[in-house]
Amino acid sequence: MSAAIEATAATKPRRGFAGRVWAAIVAAWGVLSGLAPHVLHHVGPLAGAALLSGFGGKVLFFALGFVLSVPLFRRLYRRFETWQAPALAIGVFAVMFAVSSLVIAPLITGGSTTPAPPGIQQPPDHASHHLK
Repeated sequence: MSAAIEATAATKPRRGFAGRVWAAIVAAWGVLSGLAPHVLHHVGPLAGAALLSGFGGKVLFFALGFVLSVPLFRRLYRRFETWQAPALAIGVFAVMFAVSSLVIAPLITGGSTTPAPPGIQQPPDHASHHLK
């Protein structure tokens, strides 16, 4: 019985302090990338439509998606031992993001018109009481 336990213990890799720290970092990265979409949809009312709509918002979310995908690209490189797999994944990511932002989003929102900038809206006859 003890020989079986020793054989099982010998096949399991021992994880030292550095391994535990790395596992904690990877777990934190997983939590961050899992929570990011939920947290970022709350940013809209705080940051305003000017930051998140239009070209700036698309670039911001593309960059966030790319950065959060870096661990996947590294795993692909390690698995296939070539940069072709991560390059293909980056291309697929870029195409999917472009289709989502340029085709699907306008269909869902009803067009590609951007909202008016926030500010005070003046009635059409407002200038009538100004001296000319």
